[in-house]
Amino acid sequence: MDRPPLPPFNAETAAQKARGAEDAWNSRDPAKVALAYTEDSVWRNRSEFLTGRKAIEGFLTRKWNRELDYRLIKELWAFHDNRIAVRFAYEWHDDSGQWFRAYGNENWEFDEHGLMRRRIASINDLPIAEADRKYHWPLGRRPDDHPGLSELGL
Repeated sequence: MDRPPLPPFNAETAAQKARGAEDAWNSRDPAKVALAYTEDSVWRNRSEFLTGRKAIEGFLTRKWNRELDYRLIKELWAFHDNRIAVRFAYEWHDDSGQWFRAYGNENWEFDEHGLMRRRIASINDLPIAEADRKYHWPLGRRPDDHPGLSELGL
């Protein structure tokens, strides 16, 4: 089953792929998000190494049970053929109420059906005060008129 847009990517389709990933992750629905990856997708996320949709779904379930009120913005950085690089920042708080902003970069590789077969993520967390949050939209998809990373100075 195809998951458009399909490679090879151009500036428009690479940006669509990045926004689609952002929207899916902001749903915080592990089963839905995992469908964007190949059955044998390989991930490096921080210090975790995962293989396969089941592992990805389990990882995302744990992530969003720990990272509360999660909101994410992704921005296209570069693309070529079947690969896309994005930078991102997301905000969340833990169960004690401490807020964080996580900054990172991801490198993605897609198969011919538009499914991600490789995801390499490097991420750093910064504790922030609740007053320093920049993402205030209701949980779910970022509104189209909400500033992106560059507009927010991130």
